[in-house]
Amino acid sequence: MGGIIHGQGHGLLILLSVASLALLPGATPLQPSQSWSLFKLRQLLGDPPVLGTWLNYTDFCYGGDYKTASALVECYEDSVTQLHIMGDPGARPLPNTFSIDALFTTLSRLPDLKVLTLTNLGLWGPLPGKISRLQRLEILNVSSNYLYGELPRGLSQLASLQTLVADDNMLGGKLPGWLGGGVPLLAVLSLRNNTLQGTLPESLKGMPSLRSLVLASNNLSGNLPDLSGLKNLQVIDMANNALGPAFPRLGRKVASLVLAGNKFSDGLPADMLASCYLLERLDVSGNRFVGPFPAALLSLPSIEYLSIAKNRFTGRLSGNASCGENLQFVDLSSNLLTGSLPGCLAAPVKTKTVLFAANCLSTSTGDDSQHPSPFCRNQALAVGIVPGQGHKKTGLRAKAGIVAGLLVGTLVVSAAVLFVVRKASAPKARPARRLVEHASSAYPSNLLADARYISQTVKLGALGIPAYRSFSLVELEAATDNFQVSSLMGQDAHGQMYRGRLSNGTPVTIRSLKVKKSQSSQSFTRHIEMISKLRHRHLVSALGHCFQYNLDDSTVTQLYLVFEYVHNGNLRGRISQGTEGRRLSWGQRISTTIGVAKGIQFLHGGIIPGLFANNLKITNILMDQNQVAKIGSYNIPILSETMKSEVMQGGAGSKYPSDRVPNGDKIDMYDFGVILLEVVSGRPISSIYEVEIMKEQLQSALTAQGPSKRWNLVDPAVSKGCSDDSMRTVMEICLRCLAKEPTQRPSVEDMLWNLQFAAQVQDDSRSSEESPLSPSQQLHAQSAED
Repeated sequence: MGGIIHGQGHGLLILLSVASLALLPGATPLQPSQSWSLFKLRQLLGDPPVLGTWLNYTDFCYGGDYKTASALVECYEDSVTQLHIMGDPGARPLPNTFSIDALFTTLSRLPDLKVLTLTNLGLWGPLPGKISRLQRLEILNVSSNYLYGELPRGLSQLASLQTLVADDNMLGGKLPGWLGGGVPLLAVLSLRNNTLQGTLPESLKGMPSLRSLVLASNNLSGNLPDLSGLKNLQVIDMANNALGPAFPRLGRKVASLVLAGNKFSDGLPADMLASCYLLERLDVSGNRFVGPFPAALLSLPSIEYLSIAKNRFTGRLSGNASCGENLQFVDLSSNLLTGSLPGCLAAPVKTKTVLFAANCLSTSTGDDSQHPSPFCRNQALAVGIVPGQGHKKTGLRAKAGIVAGLLVGTLVVSAAVLFVVRKASAPKARPARRLVEHASSAYPSNLLADARYISQTVKLGALGIPAYRSFSLVELEAATDNFQVSSLMGQDAHGQMYRGRLSNGTPVTIRSLKVKKSQSSQSFTRHIEMISKLRHRHLVSALGHCFQYNLDDSTVTQLYLVFEYVHNGNLRGRISQGTEGRRLSWGQRISTTIGVAKGIQFLHGGIIPGLFANNLKITNILMDQNQVAKIGSYNIPILSETMKSEVMQGGAGSKYPSDRVPNGDKIDMYDFGVILLEVVSGRPISSIYEVEIMKEQLQSALTAQGPSKRWNLVDPAVSKGCSDDSMRTVMEICLRCLAKEPTQRPSVEDMLWNLQFAAQVQDDSRSSEESPLSPSQQLHAQSAED
């Protein structure tokens, strides 16, 4: 709503409202030889139902109804670049007449193929060496088939291969040593649920691009190689093998570490794990660990999931131990822990799961799931964790355990002190159903900002958003047909906006920005670093950039920014302007606004410096094909050295650099409040006068006796399935967002918590009512209560 109340923009705004624009189909039909190859593939696969839309007159590169979620062909010009064929789960093996060799011979006749997905199709046989003919292949997914044998050496000849996924097959043998140097760009290696055996090759250390290593549910054994040199490695899943006994050496960027169901023993390396400040998931359950449990793991800044169940960890837990603010799941079951459960785990919180049975913990409720204290002491003695009282001399191993315990205790105390200092100004635990006035802001440190960014990058990679990179001008010219007018989406004083399609078939939005000669190379470096971090599930994410240079003096003359292309409409089209059947339900509306709030939270605190005053509008909230809300317009101060932006606040105008707008976060809160008004009412809002009128109605409805006035404001399209408590919570936070005085508006954390509370109330009401009441019945019941 910034355009309504705040004047003209706030710095350089990347306007990505492209919901109503679709890429025009290519003018060149697919090469006849490649069409023949696709039909041949259909024949080799036994004419599966998923390819029933492939007809003789089908033009695979554009038009027609042949494209489905399970069978998709993407082209660049007249050549296939992506092929996705996904059968039904549990597909039986293809007949004896099937030849996987013939299948890959046919695939090799698609020379520009970059992405290949063949899942749940009943493929059987060993992957043939002629896979090396797919020279441009970047992503290969052949999961959920019946492939066996070893990985073929031909994979090492695919110099562009970045992702290899072959989960749920019968691949065997040892993991080949040539993986280390033969596939230099490989970022994702996933071979879950196969029959791989033996030890892992030391050459894994030579995979600098590796980000995700998933080898769970195989027959692997021995110690893992030293992985600390893999600076990009973020996801490790080695569950359900026979690995161990030594705990692996890791890099600091690991976000998910799953070692459950192996043979790791001795203790956890507390010092190394404490340095993994990005660690979100740690699962070491079902191993043979002994020694003290490092309680400092509970307070790691990013930890969300922690399981140490079914080991022999000892130690006395303290009720004063701290927990990280993101912690959602903890399983301490079946260990030898004593003391009392930390208060941060004992307090009942709906969003947190805590399991601690089969220890020796004291509980106020007399929990019969705990062993008596002597049990844990005797078990600890039995495995040699602590010295027995009858021994005259302490063994070397026991001494080492005592020293290690002291060191771990020191680390725990140090971590707890650091955590208390950082959180001294944080609010107490929020009571149920109360709107919180002040919430702690995001950690103001580059360390945790980078942690959020890398964590989000891992998640985005899982969603299929490619890594941020530098583009060449040739690539962008090809994507836009030399920036033809037909690709132009709009322009302003700073440059033009184009739609395009990359060589791999990915649709993109390209923003062309004029560059002033006075800008230094240092400023470009700083701003490009900022832009590279604009990647979040609920933002139209940055994919890369390109510089155009002056040939005479090598100065930058033009900057191109490449973003996702989101083309499934905007939020208004699913609320106030949605047709019947397309409008979001109340639960979906809350979920969508929670997503937008998370996007705002990332803009404010997920990067350094934060981005504020983002000119948020409901028409700039775009919906992707999975109905995920993405903020399509936000403030990027790329030209902050040479530009000032005027921001109207309380009727007085002032000029500030775009990244230093006073109360910029509160401006976003107001704009978000306007979006909530439209979400609740289902009426399009286009002026400040409408906002003020509806604000007064909202205030009156919330102070009135009984819910009738509230329901008069609610969109009739969602009133039938809407909980009054949920609606009231959203109305209350909306009213606070619209407060005239910026300092009275909530923080984004407050807003997000209350929206999540509204969602929980809505879910609880739906699950508790055997037959939901109609709005009139709800009003009648509420009136009776009043």
